[in-house]
Amino acid sequence: MEAKTSLLDNMIGVGDMVLLEPLTEESFINNLKNRFDHSEIYTYIGSVVISLNPYRPLPIYTADKVEEYRNRNFYELSPHIYALADEAYRSLRDQDKDQCILITGESGAGKTEASKLVMSYVAAVCGKGQEVNKVKEQLLQSNPVLEAFGNAKTVRNDNSSRFGKYMDIEFDFKGDPLGGVISNYLLEKSRVVKQPRGERNFHIFYQLLSGSVHPSQYTPININPSKHVIGGLHHGFRLVSQNAMQIVGFMEDEVQSVLELVAAILKLGNIEFKPESRVNGFDESRVKDKNDLKEMCELLGIEQSALERAFSFRTVEARLDKVSTTLNVAQAYYARDALAKNLYSRLFSWLVTRINESIKVRGLRKKVMGVLDIYGFEIFEDNSFEQFIINYCNEKLQQIFIELTLREEQEEYVREGIEWTNIEYFNNAIICDLIENNQNGILAMLDEECLRPGTVTDETFLDKLNTICADHQHFESRLSKNSKFLTDHTLPHNCFRIQHYAGKVLYRVEGFVDKNNDLLYRDLSQVMFKANHSLMKLLFPEGNPNKVNLKRPPTAGFQFRASVGTLMKNLLTKNPNYIRCIKPNDKKAAHIFTESLVCHQVRYLGLMENVRVRRAGYAFRQAYEPCLERYKMLCKQTWPHWKGPAREGVEVLLTDLQIPNEEFSYGRSKIFIRNPRTLFTLENKRAQCLEDLATLIQKIYRGWKRRTEFLLMKRSQVVVAAWYRRYAVRCSLILFLLMSLEDTGFLCARKILRELKYQKRCQEAVTTIAAYWHGTQVRPPRYKTCIPPFQMQKYFLELKKTLPSMSPIDKSWPARPYLFLEGAHTELRRIFHLWRCKKYREQFTEQKKAIFEEKLEASEIFKDKKTLYPSSVGQPFKGDYLEMKTNPRYQKLNNLVEEKVILADIVNKINRANGKGAPRVFLLTKINLVLADHKTGQMKVRTAKGDFLLSSERLIEIITKLHLSMFRATLFIPLRFLVQFKQDKVCVKFLQGGPKNGNSATCKRKNNRLLEVSVPSP
Repeated sequence: MEAKTSLLDNMIGVGDMVLLEPLTEESFINNLKNRFDHSEIYTYIGSVVISLNPYRPLPIYTADKVEEYRNRNFYELSPHIYALADEAYRSLRDQDKDQCILITGESGAGKTEASKLVMSYVAAVCGKGQEVNKVKEQLLQSNPVLEAFGNAKTVRNDNSSRFGKYMDIEFDFKGDPLGGVISNYLLEKSRVVKQPRGERNFHIFYQLLSGSVHPSQYTPININPSKHVIGGLHHGFRLVSQNAMQIVGFMEDEVQSVLELVAAILKLGNIEFKPESRVNGFDESRVKDKNDLKEMCELLGIEQSALERAFSFRTVEARLDKVSTTLNVAQAYYARDALAKNLYSRLFSWLVTRINESIKVRGLRKKVMGVLDIYGFEIFEDNSFEQFIINYCNEKLQQIFIELTLREEQEEYVREGIEWTNIEYFNNAIICDLIENNQNGILAMLDEECLRPGTVTDETFLDKLNTICADHQHFESRLSKNSKFLTDHTLPHNCFRIQHYAGKVLYRVEGFVDKNNDLLYRDLSQVMFKANHSLMKLLFPEGNPNKVNLKRPPTAGFQFRASVGTLMKNLLTKNPNYIRCIKPNDKKAAHIFTESLVCHQVRYLGLMENVRVRRAGYAFRQAYEPCLERYKMLCKQTWPHWKGPAREGVEVLLTDLQIPNEEFSYGRSKIFIRNPRTLFTLENKRAQCLEDLATLIQKIYRGWKRRTEFLLMKRSQVVVAAWYRRYAVRCSLILFLLMSLEDTGFLCARKILRELKYQKRCQEAVTTIAAYWHGTQVRPPRYKTCIPPFQMQKYFLELKKTLPSMSPIDKSWPARPYLFLEGAHTELRRIFHLWRCKKYREQFTEQKKAIFEEKLEASEIFKDKKTLYPSSVGQPFKGDYLEMKTNPRYQKLNNLVEEKVILADIVNKINRANGKGAPRVFLLTKINLVLADHKTGQMKVRTAKGDFLLSSERLIEIITKLHLSMFRATLFIPLRFLVQFKQDKVCVKFLQGGPKNGNSATCKRKNNRLLEVSVPSP
C-alpha cells in the first residue's frame, strides 16, 4: 500500500520546485506562500530542502513522524527535514559515504533549530545500548552548553548564534555514534563590551545574573557588570545549562571555575578610570573605585596592585630594550575592553576544546557526518568588520554550493549515461577573490596595513582600497578613482560597498584595523598568567615570562581565512546535503509571510538558479522499480504484475502510453523525465485509473457480498427443509405404532413382558454357576478351602514393618510366614527390588549418570583382565585434574585447544631411545590427543592417531575415556607385547607376583630380548 503523504499525492501546491509550472519568480514565491499558509514549511528543489521558520511549534516532529520517515525513499513522503536526515544517514551507514549537512540562511531563519532536528533524528534512528545512548546524550547536550555561551538575542532572532559551528559526528560500521569533533568559527566577542540597540549580550550572563540576590545593583553598561553576583551564582545557571555541562563531562570544579571567570568578566565591566596629571604634563589613568577591582582579583586570584599597574602602564619590548609608557583614560578603557573580550573568547574556545575531549573518538575514525550551523548573511544599518567576515564566509559557502550542485548534477548524468546540457549561472568566485586574494585581496591589504610601520588608521586602509580595488566591478567607494561614485550620496566618505551575491552591503571602515589587530597588551597577559585561577595559565600561555615571544600574533582576518579554507577542504571531501533556511517575516511572528523579504532571500540564496540547473537536463528522475510500481496500472501488459526486468517494464509502459521519445531518457538505473507536464500527465492518468480500479473493486466486492448472502440463504433453506422432513417422518412413525398397539391389544403386551423377564433371570443364573465352576477349576486341590481374609491382612501388615532398606545392594528379605504364600512372597521380593532400583536411578544427575556409564564401560574392559582394576573402582573419574579453565599456568594451552577437553592429566612419556620418562601434559578431546610440555605449556603433539609409550597412575580412566572417544573401538590387553627401543625390539611379559614383591611392580631383564614385569596380587 502506498503512503498517503507521498510527494505527489494530495499535494498542497507543488512539493518539489523542479515540477513547478510555469517556473517564474512570482510562481515560486506563491507556491512557498501557499504551502506556508497550510503549515507546510518544507519544500524540495530536487534533493535540497527549503525550510521556512514558522515561529511556532508544529506537531510534525513526534516519535511517530521519526518512524514514518525511517528507512523511506527521499521522494516517497511529503517534504520534511527528516527525509534529508534519513537519506544522509542511510548513505553513510549502507554505502560508507561521508556526509555533510550544510544549513544556510540569514539570522532568524531557523538554522540552529534545523541542526538540532537533524541531530535528534539521527540519534533516534541509530542503534541502542548503554554506551551508545551515553554518546548520543553527550552529542545532543553539547548544543545547550554552546548556545548558553555563544548565542544572544538580536533584533532578528531571540536565539541567534553569534559564532559558527561545524560538528563532525563519527559512526562505527553499524551506524552507531562513537563521538564527534566540534569546530567553532569567529565568536562575536565585541558583543561582550558593546551591543547594538535593542539587542542583548550572550545568554550566559543573564542566566548567571538570574540567581543574584541583589539584581538592582547592576550598573547599566554594555557588558552588564554585576555587584555581589557571587551570592546567587548557581541558581539561574543550574536551571538552564549546568545539567547539560555535567552530562557532557564537566567536573564540578570545572563548572565552578567557568562561572567564576564569567562573573569576573562582569566585575571587570564595573571598573572605571579617572585621569591623574603627572609632572611631565601627560595624564595617567587611575582606577576610580578599587572595590570592584578587588572583587575581580579575588575571583581570579590576581595580585591587585599588578592588575592596577597594567591598567595604567604599558611595557613595549624591542629585542633587549624595554620602554614603559603611561596609559591615558581612553587607552585604559580600551585595555579593559580588550581584556574582557579576550577572556570571554578564550573561555569559549576552552569550552569547545573541553567538550571535544569528552566526545572525541578513541581509535581510528570510521564514518563521518558533518553538520554545519554557521551565521547567515547579514546586512545591518551599521556593518563593521564582523559583518564583513561573516558575509565572506557566506560567499565561500555559496561558491561551494554552486560547485557541488553542478558537479553532482553532472556526475549523475554521466553515471546514468545521459547527455549533459550546460547552463549559465552566476559564479561568485570573483567576489571571493576580491576578498581573499593573497596579493590584492581586501583581507591581505588589511593585514599589510596592520603590520606596516608608521601611522596606521582606518582612513589609510580605506585609501589603500580606493587605490587598488577602484576598477573592480563589485567594489564601490566614494573616494575611489571611479568617477561614477563621486556624486553617490548613499555612499559616505568613510565607507566602502561590496556587491555580494546576496546584494550590496555598505561597510563602515571605522574599527577595521583595531578589530583585525585584536591586540591585548603584554602586561595584561602576564598578569593573567600569574593568577592562581585554574584556567588562567591555559587561557593566556603567551603571558609566561619564560617564553616571551616578540613575534606579532596573527591577525583575526588571517586566522579566519585559514579556518574557512580548512572548512571548505573538509566539506569538499564529503557528500553534501543542503538545507536552505528562509525567514518569512522580520517580526518573529507566526502566520505572517512577507513576500518582498522572502523574494530577497530567494534571490541571494540562488534558489531560482538551483531549480533551473536541476531542470536544465531533466526535471524528474526515479529508479525503475518504484516508477514501475507506481504507474504499472496504466498498461495492461504490466498490470497487475510484471515478471521481467523493471527497465523493460518501464519501456513497455511508456511505449503503450505513446509518450514522445524526446520527453524522457533511459539511464542505467533511472528513468529521466524532461518536462514536468509529462509527469503531471502520468499522475492524472494514474488518478483516473485508480478511480476506475476503485469502481471495479467496489463492483466485485458488492457482487461477492450478494453472492455470499444468496448461498447462505440457499444453505439455510436446505437445512430447514431437511429438519422439517425428518420431523414429518417421525410424526408418521409414531402414529403408525400407536395404531399397531391398539390392534394387538393389552393381553398380548403382558405376555411379551413376562417372557422377557424370564429370559433375564435365566441369564443371571447361568453367569453365577459358571463363575463358581471356573473358581474350582483354577484353585489347587489341596487349597480348595478358602483362605481367611484376616491372614492375608496380617501378612501384608507384617511385611510393611519388616521391609529392607532402599539400597539396591541390600539382599535381605523377610521370612515367609505361610507355606501357601511361597509364590506371592518371591514375586513381591522381585517387584520391590525393581522398584527401589528405579527410585535409586531417578536420584542420578546427568553428570552422575555419565560417571557411572564410564565406570560400567571400565568394568566391561578391565574386569578380570587387569590386576589394578579392583583398586580403581572406588575412585571417581574426575577428568580435568589440571583445572584447565581456571589454572593460569595452562590458560594459553586451553585457548589453543578448540574442542572440549575430556581428560587433562600429567603422564610420563617413555623415551624409546633410553627408556627414561619425561612428564607431559596429556589432553584428550573427542577427535585429538594432545601432549604438551609440563613446565612451559608448549604444545608438542596434536594428532588423531599415533604410537606412544605412556605411563600414568590413572591408566584405567585414560583407557576408558580413550575407548569412548573412539566410538568403542576394540581394545586388546595382552600379557606380552613387543616394544621398539632404538633398533631393537624387546618383548615385555607380565607375571603375577608373590607377596615378597610388595605393592609395587618390579622389572627383571632375562636377556636382551625379554623383560619380565611382576605385578603384585590384588
